[in-house]
Amino acid sequence: MTTGVVALVGSREDIHIQEVGRRLEALGVASVVVDTLTFPDETRMSLTEDLAGIRVDGRELGRPAAAYLRGLHTHPLAHGVDASEAMAEDWRTTLTVFREKATFLLGVLGRWERLGVPLYNPPSADWGLHKPVQLGALGAAGLPVPRTLWTNEPEAVRRFASGGRVAYKPVMGGAATQELLPEDLTDARLAALAASPVTFQELLPGEDIRVFVLDGEVIASLHIVTSALDFRQNEERIEQVVLPDAVARQCVKACEVLGLRWTGLDLKRGVDGELKFLELNGSPMFLGFDAGGGTDVAGHFTRAMAKHARGG
Repeated sequence: MTTGVVALVGSREDIHIQEVGRRLEALGVASVVVDTLTFPDETRMSLTEDLAGIRVDGRELGRPAAAYLRGLHTHPLAHGVDASEAMAEDWRTTLTVFREKATFLLGVLGRWERLGVPLYNPPSADWGLHKPVQLGALGAAGLPVPRTLWTNEPEAVRRFASGGRVAYKPVMGGAATQELLPEDLTDARLAALAASPVTFQELLPGEDIRVFVLDGEVIASLHIVTSALDFRQNEERIEQVVLPDAVARQCVKACEVLGLRWTGLDLKRGVDGELKFLELNGSPMFLGFDAGGGTDVAGHFTRAMAKHARGG
């Protein structure tokens, strides 16, 4: 069983995987990339009945000192996956292959969690990454969340919209948030809900705050200055801010509620002046925030895993 090695789970072409690996090497810590984008086409993996019987590309990996889960690429729509040709040729077989891949890789992560490997983040936290569960759990824990409706029912949308300005976005994410306008409430427009449910949420007009939490501590907090409703790809500048102690404690509590060792979480200020939780990310991007805001999330994150590798 290999000890003192950090497993980096994701594509070896991912810049976050590359940067963490480079920084670990600079700290004298070995890492191994479990390339989930090229599995099973190129990456070779084997499991035995032994819980620690895990072999990757001819190397006995067993129980790593820690693992960074960047991405599993277990769906045809996952970022970086190109399955369009395979889906067009035989969608049923292709979906079956992705299902088998997901089961195998989750089996690896599940074994590591069972073995006590510090996972960033563990598969047991996956339930809380689904936004309808996430906001419900945070709200039940007493944390501030926006008024939200997930639905495919036209009349429910109309009732919800009568309470003030509303934004809408996909349930899973992947598209920009937009404001719900009067023309969106017509029968013809709302008929689109028959194809897919949508997230409707009170529109929060205040500033966007991104907070990184690692192992129970806030390691960076940033104000994303933008004139757009959705700051993604619309950042005008990024500024470091100091969170009020009460908000910092709320951020740490949010991680505890959802079982996350680390996250990048998004807060936005409502009309009442309160910062409300929009989302906690299970595998947040951080290099762009470091570059734009002058933070060192990458350093904090890498040092945390290096500490595990050294037995700290």
